[in-house]
Amino acid sequence: MKKAIIFLYGILAYVVFLASFLYAIGFVGNFIVPKSIDSGEASGMTISIVINLVLLSLFAIQHSVMARPSFKKKWTKIIPESIERSTFVLLTSLLLFLIFWKWQPMTTQVWNVEGETYVLIINIIFWIGWVIVLLSTFMINHFHLFGLDQVYNKLISKPPTGLKFKEHFFYKFVRHPIMTGFIIAFWATPDMTQGHLLFAVVTTLYIIVAVKYLEERDLRNELGDAYVSYQKRVPMLFPFLKFGKKE
Repeated sequence: MKKAIIFLYGILAYVVFLASFLYAIGFVGNFIVPKSIDSGEASGMTISIVINLVLLSLFAIQHSVMARPSFKKKWTKIIPESIERSTFVLLTSLLLFLIFWKWQPMTTQVWNVEGETYVLIINIIFWIGWVIVLLSTFMINHFHLFGLDQVYNKLISKPPTGLKFKEHFFYKFVRHPIMTGFIIAFWATPDMTQGHLLFAVVTTLYIIVAVKYLEERDLRNELGDAYVSYQKRVPMLFPFLKFGKKE
């Protein structure tokens, strides 16, 4: 019974993640969803900036702290190890929904691209970003990344398995293609508002700082020389650029 409950919990966490991921596409792209990045009742500029920065900060703190090995070690003394990843995914997704719900629109335009061809190109780039995100998760292990492997292994009494270091497909060009995809998707818009710009700037800065100073450190500690060599050969986020390469 306990194993079945753990498995159902993992399924629930994954469903909530999937819903938040799909909603995020509509939220950033300003379509289909009832509340997008530029929709809703606008507040004053100052209060909007403060609320939006608090929302993004809450996400950044939760995402950064819970992803650290030191936190996981303490956390799994409280909850079963098999649901640690699912719990991380669930809380991350719920915080995303909080951002979607409470985001304050700032609709003054920063730029507006005209011309059907240019708009089409930018929209294609937007979708390419999201496709890169999704495909990159499968290039490592999508179901382990989002906790399903862990709860399934528990269900069938199979020993836990970890992610293996793989250097293929997108990972031959950048070390963190998931984050590259997010950056592309967040910036690719023909109609950039102040609110969208704030979102894109803050999330991009967070990605760069978190990856460079937290995620990369953890990967070096876990994988050792193999990852150090990988850092020297492959850029961190942007193909063909030296940015993020380890000298």
